[in-house]
Amino acid sequence: MMPIASLIIPERVVCGLAASGKPQALEHISRLLTQGVPDLAATVVLDSLIDRERSGSTGLGRGIAIPHGRLPGLRDAIGACIRLQTAIDFAALDNRPVDLMFALLVPEEAPDAHLQWLAQLAQMFSDTLFAQRLRAARDDRELYALLHHWEPRRATA
Repeated sequence: MMPIASLIIPERVVCGLAASGKPQALEHISRLLTQGVPDLAATVVLDSLIDRERSGSTGLGRGIAIPHGRLPGLRDAIGACIRLQTAIDFAALDNRPVDLMFALLVPEEAPDAHLQWLAQLAQMFSDTLFAQRLRAARDDRELYALLHHWEPRRATA
């Protein structure tokens, strides 16, 4: 599996985004996902994320959400991350508001890769100390650096 760093570029990481609620946050992260992908329309991305949210919230709990979707014609998996200025209701599993969002898009024909990426993101965000460091990031650059340098824990035998 490729590192999380391979999903993101600095232009797709925003620290301190102001969003009034889930729809506005999803709109913004949809626009971010199009950065560096000229043939990708934000409306198509937003439709994919909203379709997935209709089947159940991607709010994991502990203030974290991983909106995701699969798109036909997408060449590679891509990601975007935002830390919200103020936590918003995301209908998360624990009913806590969300302040960290990592959006993931994968090619439609890659369901196995989709699940592997989601598992890796879940592992990343289950690290309470790491999530605290993300929340303490002072700017986009620091948030990007933290994400870029994160590595999954290796299973010990």
